[in-house]
Amino acid sequence: MNAPISALLDRKGSLVHAIAATLSVCDAVAEMNRLRIGAIVILDGEKLAGIFTERDVLRRIVGDGVDPRTTCVMDVATKNVLTVNPTATIAEVASLFTEKRCRHLPVVNEGRLVGLISIGDISRWVADANRAEAEHLKNYITGGFPS
Repeated sequence: MNAPISALLDRKGSLVHAIAATLSVCDAVAEMNRLRIGAIVILDGEKLAGIFTERDVLRRIVGDGVDPRTTCVMDVATKNVLTVNPTATIAEVASLFTEKRCRHLPVVNEGRLVGLISIGDISRWVADANRAEAEHLKNYITGGFPS
C-alpha cells in the first residue's frame, strides 16, 4: 500500500476518456455508456475543467428534474476537482476515497492530466497484493522455496 499511484497507472495504463465542456448532458451520458465507464473528465483545451459522474446524473439531473438534452454538461459537473499526484501512495488515495466519499480521482503531474484512478483500481491492487502475499506465505510454510 506504500506503492505510488504511478505504479498502478503503469499497470493499468494512463488512458483518460475526456469530453469537451460544451457537450450536452445527454451526449456526455451517451459517451459514458458507449465506453462503459462511470465518470468522464471534462477538458477545456488541455486543462482539467471538471469531472462528470453517474452520481452527478442522479443528483443534479434526475434529482433536480433537469432536461439532459438542453443542459450543458459543465453546468452540472463537479468543477473544483480533487486531484492526486502520481507520487501519492495507494494508501493515501484509498483514504481520500473514504474521506471524500468519491469514486474517481484524476492524477495530475505539474498541471498535466496523466491518468484517472477509481476506487475499483485501488481494490484490485489491494486484492492482487493480498493474493501475492498469501501465495508467498503458503510457499514459505510448505517449504516451497529452494534452499
